[in-house]
Amino acid sequence: MTLLEVNDLRIHYETSAGPVQAVDGVSFSIDEGENLGIVGESGCGKTTLADAILGILEENGYVAGGEIRFKGEDLTELTGAERRRIMWDEISMIPQSAMNALDPVYTVREQILESIFTHRKMSKKEANERVDELFELVGLDPDRADDYPHQFSGGMRQRAMIAMALSLDPALILADEPTTALDVIMQDQILKRISALQDEINSSMMIITHDVSVVAETCDRVVVMYAGKVAEEGPASTIFDKPYHPYSVGLKGAFPNIRKPNQDLVSIPGHPPELVDPPTGCRFADRCPLATDVCYSEDPPEVTDHADDLRTFCHHVDQIDGGFRDRADERATWEETKAAREVSQ
Repeated sequence: MTLLEVNDLRIHYETSAGPVQAVDGVSFSIDEGENLGIVGESGCGKTTLADAILGILEENGYVAGGEIRFKGEDLTELTGAERRRIMWDEISMIPQSAMNALDPVYTVREQILESIFTHRKMSKKEANERVDELFELVGLDPDRADDYPHQFSGGMRQRAMIAMALSLDPALILADEPTTALDVIMQDQILKRISALQDEINSSMMIITHDVSVVAETCDRVVVMYAGKVAEEGPASTIFDKPYHPYSVGLKGAFPNIRKPNQDLVSIPGHPPELVDPPTGCRFADRCPLATDVCYSEDPPEVTDHADDLRTFCHHVDQIDGGFRDRADERATWEETKAAREVSQ
């Protein structure tokens, strides 16, 4: 059953230079018990998407169109009070830089108890037992719950935030860069803890990250975003093993491959477009080795008949299987094409 459904969502930020089209026509869904990854480089609209779902957009941000349906209810039409009823109770968040999100003035226990008492009718004894249980679940000594955040290491604060996010058994968890600033070993531990806790409470999760490896390890499906739009969406196994959008292919090549330890990492030349006045056509065209005139003049079509349960927004999907995916591992595929385009212009 569908838990969250986002339809043609558009989010703008008012600035002195004009409205920034941070999210433009994005659609996807999350089923009950499913993990969805939102992947893309900084500024592509990932965090804005999460903030809109939570109803915590910055003051100059607003939903310009579309729907965000949670259990069939359009969240964009709810009042602030109605949103607060859902926040933490049914939708919780592990924020970006979670290790710095705890209030230094209160003990960790006091902060988790506040969340519990705000949304649940529970005795003090029951609530404290719940905190102890959560600490054990995330691998922390329950006695440490009475410490202040500054007495915790970064990894411990991260786990404490996960405990708080799961304290009310939410149906949906939004995790924004949940492993940022953690070493590889701690990342693995945190992801395993989150996965185990999810199984315990049968929740869904939306992970927002620029780290492909995090999504590959934890997600069932992936949405690849670029410059405020969806580039590709489908099963994680397909996106990482056989992507069809040039940007997805390039993103995959920018991360180490354990099967090719001596292979150089490939970066995508250029920069994303400005979203105050985004270009006509495909927003990836300026950085794409396959770009032709049509890419600059027409929005890319949604292609769905090239692989099972995969949506790809591209004019040249047919060329990906025709050799581009293999050549994309070579830096020259990107650099020489870029150089040739600059010379022709």
